[in-house]
Amino acid sequence: MKIISDRMLDMFSKKKQREMKTIEKMMRIYCHGRHKTAAGLCPECEGLLSYALQRIHHCPLKENKTTCAKCPVHCYKPAMRKKVRYVMRYAGPRMTYRHPFLTIHHLFDGLKPRVLSGHIIKKSKDILRWFLG
Repeated sequence: MKIISDRMLDMFSKKKQREMKTIEKMMRIYCHGRHKTAAGLCPECEGLLSYALQRIHHCPLKENKTTCAKCPVHCYKPAMRKKVRYVMRYAGPRMTYRHPFLTIHHLFDGLKPRVLSGHIIKKSKDILRWFLG
């Protein structure tokens, strides 16, 4: 079963589409490798993917953001963030062979500076200044 429909992807920008495809591919690699699913995702992984897609969809930084790991605004709940990091640690190296173009795009997105509403963020105290005005 395909989690992200092509119709749903048309609603988002190219960058968000790529992020959604990347997290879906990583979840499939993780679930197949760890939970031994033959096709699709187990209920736990499907729930985590649904949560991650929702976070990407509601991202406050839109097109100006770097990867979620380097983002100055953490939208994930701590427990969910920990789970997604675990998935990415497992699936990341395997993505290089299975989906090289998505991997390269993800690496380049990670090189972008952390930006918040046009201001480059270098330290976490800069985030506080931005929010407080």
